[in-house]
Amino acid sequence: MKLVLWLSLSAVAVALSAAPADVRLVEVTGEGAKYWTRWRGPSGQGLVPAGPYVDRWGPAIGVQWKIAVPGRGNSSPVVWGDRIFLTTSHDRGQRLSMLAFSRKDGAKLWETDIPQTGVEYPHEKNGYASATATTDGELVYASFGRHGLVAFDFSGKIVWHRKFGIIDNYHGPAGSPVLYKDRVFIYQDANPAPGQRAFVGAFDKKTGKTLWETPRSETVGWGTAVVINTGERDELVVSSQRRVAAYHPDSGKELWSVRGMTFEVIPTPVVAHGLVFASSGRAGPTMAIRPGGSGDVTATHVAWSSPKGSPFVPSGIVVGDLLYLINDMQSILTVYEAATGALVYQERLGVAQREGFSASPVHVNGKIFFTNDEGQTFVVQAGRKFNLLHVNELGARTLASPALVDGTWYWRTDEALVAIK
Repeated sequence: MKLVLWLSLSAVAVALSAAPADVRLVEVTGEGAKYWTRWRGPSGQGLVPAGPYVDRWGPAIGVQWKIAVPGRGNSSPVVWGDRIFLTTSHDRGQRLSMLAFSRKDGAKLWETDIPQTGVEYPHEKNGYASATATTDGELVYASFGRHGLVAFDFSGKIVWHRKFGIIDNYHGPAGSPVLYKDRVFIYQDANPAPGQRAFVGAFDKKTGKTLWETPRSETVGWGTAVVINTGERDELVVSSQRRVAAYHPDSGKELWSVRGMTFEVIPTPVVAHGLVFASSGRAGPTMAIRPGGSGDVTATHVAWSSPKGSPFVPSGIVVGDLLYLINDMQSILTVYEAATGALVYQERLGVAQREGFSASPVHVNGKIFFTNDEGQTFVVQAGRKFNLLHVNELGARTLASPALVDGTWYWRTDEALVAIK
């Protein structure tokens, strides 16, 4: 074990010598940066600018309003202006729709059903409405798996709808769409069967027209892609079954790939210190990858890799020099030095339970918030020593990650949309 660790750290020293420091995840800019327009917010990785956000709440503490959400779903709220958007499902996937609520008081403004053919059969924890929508302030874009990619205007009218046929990827699709310039990206991995295809594609955000589509061979994948800038070019990075791959966002050409992921991968990659951190599913490894290069770069571009203990569902978060991962198979928080992979500490959050966390963490005001499926939020001080400040209760099962805008937390539980301030 000591020899393996020494070899790993030696490889780190060599790999990091060439790590470009200016690698960054492409963030939302302009007016959209004031809101929560996509999965994991404007930063794309749960990092929130300092603001007047409370760090304590309860079922009757800090709640500004609470409104029942029709149907069921695990997608997170997205926010633009005075509106909140959510996807939902009714009657076990028989009816899928987009919802709009008022930020002021939570009043439901409209609900629009999408045309659909047949019903998917996802894992119970995944559900029928897990993909988080995204918006550019003009349209709202949402992925509904086999039922397609749909764009709505702010009055609830469907502007365009692209269907992709049957997508059978074991537990049902869940990845969220990604906006980039004039296009929307989505990837769908699927079992190789007649009438099905796995692909990553770019679609014109105004019309839904296919700009490019690249076939993939992976059979299951529920994560969300990210767009990064390496200092030389932008790359669309997909972390999925068995490997991490990057594509050119303009053409769809595969640029590079790294092998080493497990069979089932959900967490969204995060970016810092010149590295892309991709966590494998079901307690597999987390890999710190230097982007760039060409072809299979597994032997040359992995700066460090953890042996095991990665999250199955929640994404990681980098705050300062540290990478924080919550292992949802054992409720273990693991903190690494992001640049080197050196272990800083491990501590348990709550009780050990299998698949006990689904929401991805957020950071604001020097504190990191980890929420488990029972609606408990563990507030941890960012830093090299474990400091659990307190535990908040939402009082309801919670699988969706929050949205934070203008000092208000917006939470979707299994029964309601809640504003906390």
